[in-house]
Amino acid sequence: MPVAPIPANELLIFLLQVGLLLLLASSFGRLATRLGLPAVVGELSVGVLLGPSVLAHLAPSLSSWLFPARVEQFHLLDAVGQIGVLLLVGITGIHMDMGMVRRRGAAAAGISIGGLVVPLGFGIAVGLALSGSLMPADTDPVVFALFMGVAMCVSAIPVIAKILMDMRMLHRNIGQLVLTAGMVDDAFGWVMLSIVSALATTGLQTGNVVTSVASMFAVVLAAFTVGRPLARAGFRFAARTADSGPTVAIAATMILLGGVGTHALGLEAVFGAFVCGILIGSAIGPGRPHLAPLRTVVVSVLAPIFFATAGLRMDLTSLGEPDVLVAGLLLVVVAILGKFAGAYLGARISRLNHWEGLALGAGLNARGVIGVVVAMVGLQLGILSVQAYTIVVLVAIVTSLMAPPILRLTMARIEQTAEEELRENSYLQDAAPARVADSPTQV
Repeated sequence: MPVAPIPANELLIFLLQVGLLLLLASSFGRLATRLGLPAVVGELSVGVLLGPSVLAHLAPSLSSWLFPARVEQFHLLDAVGQIGVLLLVGITGIHMDMGMVRRRGAAAAGISIGGLVVPLGFGIAVGLALSGSLMPADTDPVVFALFMGVAMCVSAIPVIAKILMDMRMLHRNIGQLVLTAGMVDDAFGWVMLSIVSALATTGLQTGNVVTSVASMFAVVLAAFTVGRPLARAGFRFAARTADSGPTVAIAATMILLGGVGTHALGLEAVFGAFVCGILIGSAIGPGRPHLAPLRTVVVSVLAPIFFATAGLRMDLTSLGEPDVLVAGLLLVVVAILGKFAGAYLGARISRLNHWEGLALGAGLNARGVIGVVVAMVGLQLGILSVQAYTIVVLVAIVTSLMAPPILRLTMARIEQTAEEELRENSYLQDAAPARVADSPTQV
């Protein structure tokens, strides 16, 4: 029996949602760049304005019609957003300089460890202190504290990637180190999240934890032993024609199927997308003009829709309660200090200078929509109350807003190397054929 098409009214609302979000996200993103901020700041704010934080209070009838509280309707938007974020993370992986990562692997490892251990410890301590006031009645205080630790130690690879792209910093060594350390932090964060989720539901099972870690190592091993030669063969075949279509199609297919693979293993889909992006970059090599159309569509269309959609889930009105506001401010301060202190300490131990340490702290401090996703998981599992969920979302927003100005300040004091200039030329070659509009926040 054939499946019925989307009902006319649901299709109408979906198309209106996508068109409106894209229009406003593009406009607000351009406004943000004129104010000296990355476009992602404006794109995230669109969702906040159109979501329960603002529009639902100013015009509830319009809000309920434009964004009806129906799961299937919101899932249509989610699907578009997920494609956007996977392709965005994949493009980020394409521009990773693995030669630099191998040369500075020890520094990336030190930064990752510092950026994980310190904020994790701070988050657990504050979670225990605030468990009596913010924790749901039937939640174990230890589980609540562990969850707050996880929320404090994650970084947002999609947000960091978009910030680095907007600020033309993806080619810088610090940008590459931020992405490398951030990916390690996120991978650890997802494993920790699965552990805490197991504690909250069926109890801790060692087999589940071991399986998750083993799956991550298996993905990386398979990618660079089997995936790399297959990717090179595919792109050699695509290079037989001057048309960029086959190259774009193969790259997009690899990224999406990479996400499918890791998601099927119980890992996050963005992890597979990032790994496949690295494979694509190593297979094609420097100078990737054939991929410029893909980058244009993702950065200019799909990514703004994703960030605007993420903002729709945020409800900041509960911050009007004084107790919640005080607890929120405390957690924001702890989150910022923990991530900055950990990344800075790891950078200094790895023999990076003062300004490089601060720049790494600023980049890794951005939690963005990953923080929101973690908060949503906690809310769904009953680990977080509505107030605690709102505070974690607040941390994600504030830390993402802090990253661009601090990065701009610190990177202005770090001299660009000849290797970085070569990498920048390759990056600009990718963008130039498609006439991608760059942010004026170049460092």
